[in-house]
Amino acid sequence: MRVMTTADDERASTATIRAGLGMAGVFEAWTVLATQDKTVRAASPWQDDPYDVVVSLTQFTVPVLALVIALRLLVWQAPGGADRARQTVRAVAAMITLVGLTLATEWAAVLAKSPSFSGIWTSVLIGGLAANSVLTAPVAVSLMRRRRWRGRAGERRDDRWPGWRHDWLGDAVHLCRRIPVLRRLAGPDAADWVRRRAMTVFLVLSVLAAAAVTGAQAVGERLTDPLLIAWMLIVETTSDLAFCLIGNAVAGFVARPPRTGSRRIAEASVVAGCVAIGAATAFRDTLWPLFGTGALTSVPDLAALTLGAGLTTSVVTAALLLPRTSSAPPPDHDGAATA
Repeated sequence: MRVMTTADDERASTATIRAGLGMAGVFEAWTVLATQDKTVRAASPWQDDPYDVVVSLTQFTVPVLALVIALRLLVWQAPGGADRARQTVRAVAAMITLVGLTLATEWAAVLAKSPSFSGIWTSVLIGGLAANSVLTAPVAVSLMRRRRWRGRAGERRDDRWPGWRHDWLGDAVHLCRRIPVLRRLAGPDAADWVRRRAMTVFLVLSVLAAAAVTGAQAVGERLTDPLLIAWMLIVETTSDLAFCLIGNAVAGFVARPPRTGSRRIAEASVVAGCVAIGAATAFRDTLWPLFGTGALTSVPDLAALTLGAGLTTSVVTAALLLPRTSSAPPPDHDGAATA
């Protein structure tokens, strides 16, 4: 049996990445049609929550991942190829996982609600769902096969930043230095500044992205309730922040320096709380009877239910992790391989 070489691995990685990008493009085009066209959306079995929460999340996160993956291909031959291939494949795996989760959610909606929907557009949507499911399968199989062969390059250590020797941020700096306007701003010092303040950077990016999405939604739906808009902004920000932190842990976008135990507990608690807010938003109508009476129509009640679930989950997570911190060694950084 022939042993796979590093060159073979890089070629296989490139093929898997391109297949993942192609799948992401098909999925996004179909999702935009299903969510943005009012006639098509009215015929969709997954137009309501909890299904729509998942679809809304992946509608924005999948193209973001696809964009950064495609941009990284521009510096594919730069130093750090072993780390770059492994990290990018992990990002593709995260992207395909989100696609698969969305498809599974939509199939659940079809099984639960399809008797209530009929017409040509419903048939078209279900046909598109089947086609996307078929196209996703070979990409998922390719990713699983890639796990059978792992080089050791991703486990080499850097003197300044333990874990990955190269990360996406370094590639972004390398790419920016080719552009005269950005050359003075992009450098090792700027990259190190971002690495040391990654949590702050992720939070700022999340707020900016959430403001854009919330603003567009408020204008499109002609919302005038400032409390509802503020709640939407908070929910969108927490969703984006969870995506940034989990994505960084999986794919190593920013190779962060070691953190203290209390800092790691705080960040894990934040992620858990953010995820809980999203889950409570999706299942708010199911959860509300456990805490209140009547229909959930009040914005203060909605905020108390969803944000309260996030706060409670954060506190419980911190309480559960605190006793383990003293006995467990700290990880080197987000996404770092372990020997």
